[in-house]
Amino acid sequence: MRTSLISILCAFATMAGAQTSDPVVMTVNGQNVTRSEFEYSYNKNNGDDVIEKTTVEQYVPLFVNYKLKVAAALDARLDTLASFKVEFAKYRDQQVRPTIVTSEDVENEARRIYADRLNMIGDKGLIRPAHILMRLAQKASRAAQDSAKMRIDSIYACLQRGEDFADLATRFSQDPGSAKRGGQLPWICTGQTLKEFEDVTFALNKGETSKPFLSPVGYHIVKMTDRKQLEPYDSLRANIINFIEKRNLRDAIAQRKVSEMVKSSDGRLTVAEVMQQKADSLAKADEAMKYLIQEYHDGLLLFEVSNREVWEKAAADSVGQMKWYKKYRKKRYGKKKFEEVKAAVAADWQDELEKRWVAALRKRYDVVIYDEVLKTVNKHN
Repeated sequence: MRTSLISILCAFATMAGAQTSDPVVMTVNGQNVTRSEFEYSYNKNNGDDVIEKTTVEQYVPLFVNYKLKVAAALDARLDTLASFKVEFAKYRDQQVRPTIVTSEDVENEARRIYADRLNMIGDKGLIRPAHILMRLAQKASRAAQDSAKMRIDSIYACLQRGEDFADLATRFSQDPGSAKRGGQLPWICTGQTLKEFEDVTFALNKGETSKPFLSPVGYHIVKMTDRKQLEPYDSLRANIINFIEKRNLRDAIAQRKVSEMVKSSDGRLTVAEVMQQKADSLAKADEAMKYLIQEYHDGLLLFEVSNREVWEKAAADSVGQMKWYKKYRKKRYGKKKFEEVKAAVAADWQDELEKRWVAALRKRYDVVIYDEVLKTVNKHN
């Protein structure tokens, strides 16, 4: 292929710039780069958090080198690798999934969660018990059983004499989590704890205290501190929405919607095809998202081709490293022995292979810069 780097101003470019709001700022290997794409890359790499900023003119060769490497990766068909496809699809889907979910979807999910919770609670409602526990292993000896029974009966006798439940729970309960809160347990509904515990506890009225009873984990005394029915949806909505966001349930909603789209297509679409359609639609509506996804796509290719063409070669080329060291031993390495500067030599040799590779790419691929369009970067309405 003809090898040249051309910077030109031509009538065609001027005319194109006048006819479109997003003119071509350059072509690399015959592929157009629009002004908006260049601006996205330039502005992202020269933001407020960047220490060493560049001018537009200084950034052009850096951007061109980037595009040349991507062109080389595409020519090598690295975008057809299964590993590339999987990694890129994963990232693309991470960007696309949140856009599939609407506010209505989140509202419907919140109402579904509320309905499920309401159904699970049932007519018995919610209870908030406190308890005192004497732990007992399921295969405990008779002596251990008798000791635990004696201790729980003693605590119950203290309660009967009017001693404070919370104080006794703090001092004697063998459930560390609740003991430090005076035996207080969280709000629970049926099906959340042991059947033996539920049978006794749900039968208590607010303020009542049970006699000692046995469950698979030991002896309990329970005090019913409060009971209620589940609050109306509107009063819990904010908490449920917050739960959805914290648990990343939007992703699950999106996956469910995509599955429904695939199912409704009667076999015409796969999940991957639905996600690509969504990505294409999103790119048309959101320019920043378009370039973000493209940036990741090209970045994966850049990593793979750089690894193959420079990094792996430089690391494995001990002969090249030694020749480089001998040539620049006095000038760069202060006459130090190779082993002393091996890491620096390897890095310098990698930089050298990078420069040679870029030079070869610039000869391999045509590059055309439209200077008049370049002058309008970040200077147009």
